[in-house]
Amino acid sequence: MTTGSVSKKIKLDKIDRKILNDLQGSGRMTNVELANRSGISAPPCLRRVRALEDNHLILGYFANLNAKKLGFGITAFATVRLKEQNDDDIVAFEKQISQWDNVREAYVISGDYDFMLKVVARDWDEYQDFLSNHLTKIPNVASVRSAMQVKSSKYQPGVPIDID
Repeated sequence: MTTGSVSKKIKLDKIDRKILNDLQGSGRMTNVELANRSGISAPPCLRRVRALEDNHLILGYFANLNAKKLGFGITAFATVRLKEQNDDDIVAFEKQISQWDNVREAYVISGDYDFMLKVVARDWDEYQDFLSNHLTKIPNVASVRSAMQVKSSKYQPGVPIDID
């Protein structure tokens, strides 16, 4: 398996951690509101946010959409075992799955399987079609095991941030 690059640790003060925590909770908050919550004025707050973005601590902003209301009634987690795990085969697999919009997340994992994919589909038939005609057709795929989401008990994106 490939290994990710090691990033250097960036020193964050209490204000930086507060900014990260508040943006993680509400990415739509204005810079003025963020500055007020952080106890600083707007210009230095904006500079801090831009520095956090430049240092890749903030990776982006997005809307959290309701998949079911948008017609995606199935969320499945597919674990994939590859026949070969050399770098070229892994890159080829990653390139292929990156082209499929219904694969929303993909992780290289350790253990019995090599990848875990989060896949959305409108219904069971669409998911079965994806499995049969796309995912299992990749030449290096040895096996796929699916687990369907029944309900979401907790959804909390991001990471815990100590603001004290």
